[in-house]
Amino acid sequence: MLETLQHWDAAFFQFINGSLSNPVFDTVLPWFREKWFWTPVYLFVVAFTVINFPSRGWIILFGLVLAVGLSDFTSSSIVKKSVQRLRPCNDPEMFEKIQSRAPCGGGYSFTSSHAANHFAVAVFLIGVFGGLARWFRPLALTWAGLIAFAQVYVGVHYPGDVLFGAALGSTIGWWTAYTWHRWFLI
Repeated sequence: MLETLQHWDAAFFQFINGSLSNPVFDTVLPWFREKWFWTPVYLFVVAFTVINFPSRGWIILFGLVLAVGLSDFTSSSIVKKSVQRLRPCNDPEMFEKIQSRAPCGGGYSFTSSHAANHFAVAVFLIGVFGGLARWFRPLALTWAGLIAFAQVYVGVHYPGDVLFGAALGSTIGWWTAYTWHRWFLI
């Protein structure tokens, strides 16, 4: 069963990394996975929170930082070190079959910390601000999903890595938002 799942994961990886290849994705998607590219979005979230919630803004931002910290620690220090799955760009069986569009990086692949962290951000912010505007929910999830998709497209993660990373980050983001609502009545 595990071998079958890994086979499907590798086949789906090759579809995304190779068959979907086009000049627009080649130009745009490597930028999507760069943390500095999203700095304006992060600064907007900080400014929006502090300006619109002057008495609770810093508590909300602390919850956001906690969600990302828990997500990153769980993905990088617990799951990756336990599973020890090679990245496709480091896997000798996949090396000849991929189109590398970003530095491979060291470490392991499962779960994707990029996916986990960005879904933790998205789901936490949905939990805190999602009631303010319905359009925010699909926007936040699409943003996190594009970052996760970019990880596969550039060749550094398998689809299963980002799916489980997204599930992990979403769970942590939801739990943190739920806890913040209960403790701090935000």
